[in-house]
Parts: sequence; structure tokens; C-alpha cells
Amino acid sequence: MLHFDHLSLRRGSKLLFQEADFILHAGWKIGITGGNGSGKSSLFSLILGELQSDEGHLVLPPRVEIAHVAQETPALSRPAIDYVIDGDHTLRQIEAALAEAEISGEGAAQARLHEALHNADGYTVNARAGELMHGLGFSTEDEMRPVSHFSGGWRIRLNLAQALMCRSDLLLLDEPTNHLDLDAVIWLESWLRNYAGTLLMISHDRDFLDQVTDHIVHLEQQQAKLYTGNYSSFEQTRAARLANQQGEYEKQQREIAHIRSYVDRFRAKATKARQAQSRLKALQRMELIGPAHVDSPFHFSFPEPEKNPHPLLQLDEIAVGYDGQAVVENIRFNLEPGDRIGLLGPNGAGKSTLIKLLAGEIEPLSGECVPAQELRIGYFAQHQLEQLDPHAAPLLHLQRLDSQASEQSLRNYLGGFGFHADQTLQPVAPFSGGEKARLVLALLVYQRPNLLLLDEPTNHLDLEMRYAVGQALQDFQGAMVIVSHDRHLLRITTDDFWLVYDRKVEPFPGSLDEYPAWLTGQRRNQCGESDASLSQPQGVHTAIARKDRKRQQAACRKRVQPLRNELVKFERKMEKLQHRQQEIEQILGDNALYDPSRKQELKQQLSEKADIDRQLDDCEQRWLEVSEQLEAVQSDETG
Repeated sequence: MLHFDHLSLRRGSKLLFQEADFILHAGWKIGITGGNGSGKSSLFSLILGELQSDEGHLVLPPRVEIAHVAQETPALSRPAIDYVIDGDHTLRQIEAALAEAEISGEGAAQARLHEALHNADGYTVNARAGELMHGLGFSTEDEMRPVSHFSGGWRIRLNLAQALMCRSDLLLLDEPTNHLDLDAVIWLESWLRNYAGTLLMISHDRDFLDQVTDHIVHLEQQQAKLYTGNYSSFEQTRAARLANQQGEYEKQQREIAHIRSYVDRFRAKATKARQAQSRLKALQRMELIGPAHVDSPFHFSFPEPEKNPHPLLQLDEIAVGYDGQAVVENIRFNLEPGDRIGLLGPNGAGKSTLIKLLAGEIEPLSGECVPAQELRIGYFAQHQLEQLDPHAAPLLHLQRLDSQASEQSLRNYLGGFGFHADQTLQPVAPFSGGEKARLVLALLVYQRPNLLLLDEPTNHLDLEMRYAVGQALQDFQGAMVIVSHDRHLLRITTDDFWLVYDRKVEPFPGSLDEYPAWLTGQRRNQCGESDASLSQPQGVHTAIARKDRKRQQAACRKRVQPLRNELVKFERKMEKLQHRQQEIEQILGDNALYDPSRKQELKQQLSEKADIDRQLDDCEQRWLEVSEQLEAVQSDETG
């Protein structure tokens, strides 16, 4: 499909990569990775014919149909669905030719073109375009809205839908998950896995790359190297190559420690069991990928908050929305130091609205929101990038926060976010989206918040900066609420997931890995649920019906309570066994115990440890069995 023949590429005087020599075969799905400025977007420009190679050749098949996402969206008055259909160039050509044939009265041509229209699925084109739009988060009503009525982020989604509509042999996607929420990302993953052509995709979303790609082209140190496998496979291969570098594993230790701590705390709790297992999988992988980031240019951490009051924020019976209409209601919870919450829920359910409420950007329609006197919020949202002073440099932004700090200390601090030398003194107006996002994060971290509210914090950030953000969030001592389409970040930084859905906020019962299945089920049942609500018997709210429900609930409690009691018994037993296990391990860690004169004592300790280990395994197995029984009973009752 694409043959890179000893190809070298420069932008101005800067050499991006040289002697690239490999073949990308038809049907491959290739992720393009590398740091900012390494040449990823320039590689796309080369393929599109907008740039020429400095040395070597790029060989493309003849008459290859290339689709890519347009950078600009004109403010058209045409319906959005027509704009999306424009991506099917073949269909539009047939339609234009058919219109001319009808005007000229050429019957034979009309018959031939009607057949061509049928073969091009022209009679189902609106359904196909609507499916793309719905997958990317548009409603049915949006289909007929003029393009000019959509905001910038939604116009980017329209451009993406238009590119997917194209009957392409080669699809080029540059950061397709930016401006998408998690639901749309999950849908796009599925679409791209089924795409029949060749895919080249620039992305900084690790999980997205893993789900879609089967090869990686990594740009680094003026080289373009082809790796077989997805992004995780690439990381492990590169990690092995870097494994002898000094301090290779140091940067991953905090992340590993956080995950181990989570597993140790929650593996014996029914409500956390699935998430603990998910964390164990993440931990196994983390131990492999750490060396791949040993040379990351970003190094920062959140300082400990000056005060951490309990609770930080109290919400009581709150309803929140716009123009008097509640989007989410009956919100009741406290935020405590150490809470690490990821918000899940379909597009438009109210996740960002809830974040804005917590940040104080919008007032509740009803209820009471009580912040602690010492509450200090760090709020990150995409609109804040535009609130930076375009004429001020990064250093001046920081000096406005802390006029007493020395210039050198502030420069050193900015260096951890990738701002060095003269860049700390340059106005931010020409900065890229990634550079502005890094600066907003730097300003947020500097203010030592005790409550972090993060709404899509990784948009525009490259993989290394995302890695650094994840590392820093591991040690944050306050509370955190985050909305993100980056599942890797959610997986390594959150302890609990809350579901914002159906005007409610409640704990999500499964792990992050189970969310796509939940989402699919909700989409599948939407029409059926609305029909069922219409056919609901009129007597469901009568006194007799309420009495029946109470009787059923009492029966449920009668079945559930013994299982819960048994779980508590096993949890207490496991806690005692784990405590004794730790005591024995400390004894066995004493080198003096291995003196020949203490052979009998050593034998006794080893025997007891083996017995404790066996009891603990048996207890954990029994606990899991009871947990499954409890879950089955609760599922039967709710079903």
C-alpha cells in the first residue's frame, strides 16, 4: 500500500526523520506515535502530497482513494447530514451526473446511473450517514440543523463523520479522539476495527491505540521505525531495548504502589472486587511499560494541600441544569480528601454540568451546596485554555500568582511542564493546544488545590505528558473528580466510578472494562424502554402495588442479609490472617533467623507461614463464592 524507500523529510532546517525504509501493507491499521515536533503531522502532509520528501521516495498505489479529516469547517447553511454525505465522493458524482441526465432527457444514461446509484447504496445513504452521526454523539434532531449552528468541537465531529463516509482505500486520522467523549470513543473504536481499508492514525490515547492498531510507526531521534503489534506491544519492545538505562523503573514505582495499595485495601470488599481485579491487570502491564517512558521530558508533582478539611464539599438534595430545567437532580454526597472519582455516563447526561456545579461555575436550581471554609479548587476545562492572557508569557502567568517567588524558581517549575529557556518568556498566543493545556495544568498545580475537578484534561496532550499527568495524580493528597475519554488515565488514577445517567448520580457497579457493555445495552434498550414505559399498568402506584413492592423488598433483604453477614465474617478472618502473615514475613526478613543454631525456629516459622497462606487462599476463595452468590441474588431481585 505505502512504500517508504529510504525516505528523509525536513521542515525548514529541521530534520524530522531520515532513511525511513519499510512497507505498510493494505489492510493494516497503523498508529503513528512520537513526541510533539517529531514529524507525525508532516508525515500525513507528505502522504497527501502537500510536502515533498528531501531524499528517497514515497510510493503509493495508482488511483488510491485517501480520506482525511478536514481542518476547517465552513459556516454552511446546509443540513449537517448533507455535509456528512458529501464525504461519499462517488455517490455525489453519480447524483450530479444523474441530475444532468434528467435535465437533458437521456433515458439510457438515467437507467445506467440509477443502477449505479443502487450499487453505491445511494438509497440507504441517509441511514448510513445518520448512523455515523449518532455514533459520534449527534441526536436525530441534529441531522437537519445547519452546519453553521454547531460549535467548533461539534464541527470537528462533523468533519470526522464526513471522512468516515468516504469510500476510502486509505484513511488518515490525526488525533480523532480529541473533542470526543468516552461513549463516542468506544463507538469509533468499533467502527475502525471493522474498517476494510488501510488506517494511519496519530493518537495519544493508549487504550484507543491498543484496541484499533496492529502496527506502530514511532518517530524518535530523527528515525521512523516500524513495530509489529499494538501500542502495548510497542511499549514492551521499546522498554526491553531501554532496559539497561539507569533508573529505568524509578518513574513507575509510585504508580505501581498506588495500584497495589488499592488492591490491598479493596480486594476483600464486594463492592470493589471487580475494580480490584482490573487494577491487578493494570499493575501487571505497568511493570512492563515503565522503562519505555524513562526519557520523558515532563517531571512534576502535586504539592500536598496546605489544608484538607473533612468534608471538602457537601451536596444535599441538589438539582442542577439550565433555564430552570434540571439535567441532574437529587444529588446527595460528600467529597472527602482522598476521594478519587471518575464520572461515566452517556453523552449529554450531565457529567460536565456536574463538574461545573462542583467548581461553582453554575448555581444549583435547588438544594444546598456547602463548601468547607478552606476549600481550594483546581478546575481544568477546555474553555480555560482560551482564558489565558494571549499577550503574557508562561513566566508572567506564574508571577501573577506568586509575585514573591524568584524568577529562577518559577523557570525551574515551568521546566517540569516542558517550557524551557526562551519559551518561558514568549507570549502564549501562538502556542499549540497542547502547550496551552500544559500551561493551564502548571498554573493549576502551582495553586496547591485540595479538590481537583478535571474535565477532559488530556485533550491535546501527547503520550509522554499524559504519562506524567497520570504519575502526578497518583500522589495527589486531596480529592479528585474527573471526566475523561482516556481510559488509561481513568484506570490508574481513580478508585470509584459514578454513573451520571437518567438524571441521577449513583455508583457504577462494575469496572471500567465493563462500561462499554453497559453502554451497548442502554443503546439497545432505548426504544424498548420508552415503549415499556408507555405500556406500564395503571395500577403500579396504587396502595396494593406499593404493599407488594415492600413485601418483595423485605423478602430480598431476608435472602441478602445472611450472605452479607458471611462476607463480613470472611473479611474479618482475612484481615487477621493478613496481619499474622505480615508478622511472619517480618520475622523471616531477619537475617539472624537463618543462623544454623536457629534451624528449628526457622522451620517452625516457615511451616506456620505455609499454613497461613493456605488458610488465606481458602478464605479468599470462599469469599469470592459468597460474593458471586450475593451478586446473583441482587441481580435476580433487580431483574
